[in-house]
Amino acid sequence: MALVAICADGATAQELHSVPANSPAPFSIEALIPAFESVVAVPATSTPNVAVADSGVDAAESAALAAIVDRAIYKAPRKRVADFALTLRDIRYRRAGRDPSTGFDCSGFTHYVYNKTFGVELPYDAPSQYRDGEKIARDEMKMGDLVFFQVRNRITHVGIYMGDGRFIHSPSPGKRVRIDELASPYWAKRWAGARRVHGFS
Repeated sequence: MALVAICADGATAQELHSVPANSPAPFSIEALIPAFESVVAVPATSTPNVAVADSGVDAAESAALAAIVDRAIYKAPRKRVADFALTLRDIRYRRAGRDPSTGFDCSGFTHYVYNKTFGVELPYDAPSQYRDGEKIARDEMKMGDLVFFQVRNRITHVGIYMGDGRFIHSPSPGKRVRIDELASPYWAKRWAGARRVHGFS
């Protein structure tokens, strides 16, 4: 099979290894997901370029490759956000904390995750992150979306949705970054809404 280059605006192209046509190997979507590193966010309007050499690639193979590329490019970013957030579990809470070496408050945690995975500069406080994001319904939430909580109609807390009704966050003084359930009584009665970071579909 010919080499395939997958490129995104502002990012370095990567090549998949050539595989002889007579020795097919099982494909793993994880092979297309890059390791965690700070990168520049790709604007929502940009479309990755996919170049497929003509030789040895028929229409069916091209269609299958296009589907794989779509899954890798458009779903991997959310997985990257969630997986990177998981690496920060058990870091202690610190008021106004913005770095793992000192600790996080809730909005410092979400800011750090998005900044280190995609170079996104979220505001540093929860109310501003709430106003800045794209409003979405609860049943539209996807992994990586921000979830917010309130007390007396004032936004007081933010976390990152992990899917399956769970979110990861830096809770409060004396506690550490952890995963909680949205349905738990404490968080359910304080639910304020969800927001999507601009540039994520």
